[in-house]
Amino acid sequence: MIKEKIQEELNRQINEELYSYYLYLSMSAYFEDIDLPGFAKWMNAQAQEEMAHAMKFFHFIIERSGKVTLLPIKGPQTDWESPRDAFEAAYKHECYISDCINKLVDLALAESDHATNAFLQWFVSEQVEEEATADAVVKKLRLVEGHPNGMYMIDKELGARIFTPASAAGEEGA
Repeated sequence: MIKEKIQEELNRQINEELYSYYLYLSMSAYFEDIDLPGFAKWMNAQAQEEMAHAMKFFHFIIERSGKVTLLPIKGPQTDWESPRDAFEAAYKHECYISDCINKLVDLALAESDHATNAFLQWFVSEQVEEEATADAVVKKLRLVEGHPNGMYMIDKELGARIFTPASAAGEEGA
C-alpha cells in the first residue's frame, strides 16, 4: 500500500504531466499558426509523450492500491515571440519537471518507499534526455537565426519525429 504523503505528491505529478501535455499541445498549435508543420508535429509527439508519462503515474498509484485524485489543470501559454522562444520555454519547463521528479525521489527515499524510488528512476533518466533534446533544438535555432533556409531544414528534421506508444516493457520512444 502506498503512503498517503507519497500518493498526494504522485497525484500532483500527474497534474504536472497533464499540464506538460497541454503546454506542448499549445506549442503545437502555435507552430501550426506560423506555418511550421514539422515543429508542430514534433510538439504534438511531445504532448503525446507527456500524456503517457501522466498515465504511468496514474497506473502506478492504482497498482499500489492508492487513490488517483485528478487536480485542475491550469491553462498554458498560447503564444511565443519566435520558434526559439517556444523551445527555450520547453527547455525551461523540462528543467522544472526534472526538479519535480528529483523532489519525488527525495521524498521516496525519506519515506523509505523503495518501490516508488525504483519507479521514479525511469523518470530521472527520461528527464536527462528531455532536457538534452530541447536544449539541442534551442542551440540549432540560435545557429540558424536570420537564415530562413536553416529554419526550413530544422522544420523538416523535427517533422520526422514519430511518437511510439509504450511497449509491453513500459518503455516509449519518440
